[in-house]
Amino acid sequence: MASRKVRIEEVEDEDGDITLENLIEDAGYTMGGERSERARQENQAIIDELERKKRARSTAVPTDDNRVRARLREIGEPITLFGERAPDRRDRLKYVLSQIATARGGEQAEMESESESEDEEEEEFYTQGTNELLKARRKIAEFSLPRARHRIAQQRQQNRLPLSRTIDLRKRVFAQLKTYTNLGSQIGDSRPVSQVRFASDGRTLATGSWSGNLKIWDIPSCTLRTEFTAHRDLVGGVAWYPGADLSDQSSTLSIASGGGDHLIKLYSVNNKVPLATLKGHDARVCRINFHPSGAYLGSASFDGTWRLWDVETHAELLLQEGHSKEVYAISFQDDGALAASGGLDAIGRVWDLRSGKNAMVLDGHAQAIFAMDFSPNGYQIATGSADDTIRIWDMRAIKALHTIPAHKSNISDIRFFRRNGNTFNTAPSENEDVKMHHDADEDVKPIINPETNGTSPNGDSADVKPSIESAVTPAPRVHMEDDKYQSGLYFVSSGYDGLVKIWSADDWHLVRALSTDAGKVMSVDVSADGMFIASGSWNRSYQLFAGDNVVM
Repeated sequence: MASRKVRIEEVEDEDGDITLENLIEDAGYTMGGERSERARQENQAIIDELERKKRARSTAVPTDDNRVRARLREIGEPITLFGERAPDRRDRLKYVLSQIATARGGEQAEMESESESEDEEEEEFYTQGTNELLKARRKIAEFSLPRARHRIAQQRQQNRLPLSRTIDLRKRVFAQLKTYTNLGSQIGDSRPVSQVRFASDGRTLATGSWSGNLKIWDIPSCTLRTEFTAHRDLVGGVAWYPGADLSDQSSTLSIASGGGDHLIKLYSVNNKVPLATLKGHDARVCRINFHPSGAYLGSASFDGTWRLWDVETHAELLLQEGHSKEVYAISFQDDGALAASGGLDAIGRVWDLRSGKNAMVLDGHAQAIFAMDFSPNGYQIATGSADDTIRIWDMRAIKALHTIPAHKSNISDIRFFRRNGNTFNTAPSENEDVKMHHDADEDVKPIINPETNGTSPNGDSADVKPSIESAVTPAPRVHMEDDKYQSGLYFVSSGYDGLVKIWSADDWHLVRALSTDAGKVMSVDVSADGMFIASGSWNRSYQLFAGDNVVM
């Protein structure tokens, strides 16, 4: 705080005495002297740098690398530096433009940002797709519309339930979740276990590791059933085929994996030789997911794209750009109409698979998005980021509903609970099917495995036969008719802080925090019957959690 001080100027009168006239009032004096002034200047420099970084983040620059190079050449900067990648070059352009804007003043900065924003808006474009993609979009529309209608009808039915019954259901589910403890851990591989995924039977677990191996385990005995040498480099994505019948002894598609060798491989649990290898990505495949119909597979890659593949023909149907950096996460809505992608550019995007349009931009995270999952309710999506938060997005309001400070380090995975065979998207009856106008020779059946017993038109298995007899006896449940309303009541998350957390999906409060004692937790999943939670960890092991209703 500035203060006023009377300074005595060393001026003597003729008698050598100080007189009242020699006293001068210094109104510009600052407490602390030069040291305080230096601190004030340093603080101002920090504030200016923060403002510059904020301006740089809001500065719109082209995503096309050729335009970025041209802009750098225009302002007299090197168009590329040694070892510089396209995303780094784009960040450098932002930095240089923010420096220029700072030197010119705030008004020029705003004008520069506005002009770049106009360029960015003009950059949106569409390319002509193939006939195969057009047929796929029609099939997806025919598949998703009845499921959406059925989901909405069931949600209306649930809304008519007595409030006391809804509260009782919620209390019973969360009371059981609070009893979850660590049943134990199992060494899964020689390198970190990067992915864990339950099969639809809830008693089979797949693990992928950085060694490139894909392993199938029986749960809860943690006995290794099958091992695949899937990839030359780290496995990033593991996904079960929807409703895979593990008791089927034929070589039908059961599981897929994506790795650091740029490849995606499709396997049967009964054959260690891959059924097919999908090639097309130019960099590491981070995450993969099957479309709910089972007819398509989505993959996210470090090449900056996500792609849609035809599982039957093994053809690449869609190469989707839209992120300025690597794409890390991908998820499909349970209806099958939408897909979501998240990247290291801290941006998520929701895509309408029926039209190819970008339906929503998930802009709010400060750092890279590593995890995302659609809620079974069909209109919410959760994203996890390196900024240690989980954001809940509402696609109806087109905004973020809630931000959860979830973990003390990176969010590595998010999974909503989906009860097998009782989700919102139980297959509708055949008379509800929607048919689009298409050529007579088109096959609109999305399922590629017609031999699977009990498989419904949407790819869900109505009667899945587990390959081993269950060693777990669940405690008796009351109100079993309420099971279908449990899907989406909660979700689980994992983080690099070594914790697995269970969250309520209605008020977003923490229900239970589970310690793995295994360092960074790289993945998490919850079984379809809600009896088990599994996590994969940096210390080469996976952990198994269960509540007190599990009798071993």
